[in-house]
Amino acid sequence: DPTFLAAYGGGMLAVYAAALALARVVFKNGPAEASLFAMGGIFANSGYMGIPLALVAFGPAGTLPAIVATVFMTITIVAIVTVLIETDPRRRTEGARIARDAAFAVLRSPLVMPALLGVLWSLTGLGLPTPVATFLDLLGAAAGPCALFAIGLFLVGKPIRQDLGEVGAMVAVKLLVHPFVTWVLAFHVFAVEPQWATVAVVMAALPSGANCFVVAQHYGVYVQRASSGILISTLASVVTVSLVFSFWVGN
Repeated sequence: DPTFLAAYGGGMLAVYAAALALARVVFKNGPAEASLFAMGGIFANSGYMGIPLALVAFGPAGTLPAIVATVFMTITIVAIVTVLIETDPRRRTEGARIARDAAFAVLRSPLVMPALLGVLWSLTGLGLPTPVATFLDLLGAAAGPCALFAIGLFLVGKPIRQDLGEVGAMVAVKLLVHPFVTWVLAFHVFAVEPQWATVAVVMAALPSGANCFVVAQHYGVYVQRASSGILISTLASVVTVSLVFSFWVGN
């Protein structure tokens, strides 16, 4: 549904740009740190939380928009963040090689390439051999818990109070601003089909996903603040996601 992608994707990119500016202007972050602040403000935990919630709330019909949102978000945002980090002047001095290195970094990303391959394979209409599908299911089921375990290990002994104002702003963008902008676009601008529009708002209201930590850890940038943002947004989302479900899904 093009209107769904316009509403969800447009809201995601608009909030990302605003969060990027906030991190640069207010918190004086460099391009790499600002890109990860903005990622924490819009990259939802849709793969491990959103899709199961959509299935429970809307049945099988709700999983398609949730999957579309997850794949679109992963490919788009991870690519943007990778380019911004790779082109940070503090990380690079060989100007002529920046574009090439950034492009290769996107293609090599363990978050972008699998999603692209999955989309391409689904277009063929072919299934996977049972042993391969079973093996991939096992790996997929382990990915979320392993990422959360790594976040927990990283946070041991580190005070969450550090940079609490900045982390709090990131969480507010994720749990309040992102779903509000998506709601406006989905229900009042693009007139998305009601169930798909509701799924879009639910996906936007989810807490920050573990991939924010994965990217931060990979580059060694913004790791503690990304970890704290995931933890705090996940705890706070117990309230905010419940409110979203009671209002939009209940009605």
